[in-house]
Amino acid sequence: MKSWRGLFGAILAMLCFSASAAELQAGRDFRVINPPLVADNSRIEVTEFFWYGCPHCFDFEPVLTQWIARLPADTSFRRVPAVLPDGRWSPGARLYYTLEAMNLLDALHVEVFKAIHVERKRIDEEKHLFDWVAGKGVDPARFREAWSSFGVQSRVRQARELGIAAGLTGVPAMVVHGRYQAVTQGNYGELIAVVDQLVARVRSETGRK
Repeated sequence: MKSWRGLFGAILAMLCFSASAAELQAGRDFRVINPPLVADNSRIEVTEFFWYGCPHCFDFEPVLTQWIARLPADTSFRRVPAVLPDGRWSPGARLYYTLEAMNLLDALHVEVFKAIHVERKRIDEEKHLFDWVAGKGVDPARFREAWSSFGVQSRVRQARELGIAAGLTGVPAMVVHGRYQAVTQGNYGELIAVVDQLVARVRSETGRK
């Protein structure tokens, strides 16, 4: 009897989730990106556009980290540092891709947020940035080399172009499979809930099980 109750509960939960996903409304819960961004079709891709200087991105980071920890097997996640069309925010993108090139994102990504929003350091200026990374035990010469590299500068340009193609108007912005940007007037938990529903929507649209 208990097993039947458990099975019924699971079916009911799936039906409720499907109904919830069906209630998404364009303009209220998501924005359609047209033409869609190119996405890796081997998995459902979720992209966060962010800026280190954005206090909302800083507040969102712990919620996002918890969500990343429970990603379904068919879903991938990537961060893209936003760059405005006029080039503003490019130092933050350059820092992100420099840390990525040096395999230091796991160690220093959150530390950058803390330096800006908690410690109030002006690491948007090169002198302060180089002093800060040296204080974190990073080899200054290696950092300068990566910071000035063609590869990092190319990634910054690509991030700018991707943000323009996505039609971003602010950050943090969550884009699901290059097709939909999640929208909410509520809290970050509600934003994540919309992302989950959009992932389910793409899963259904692409015939994934």
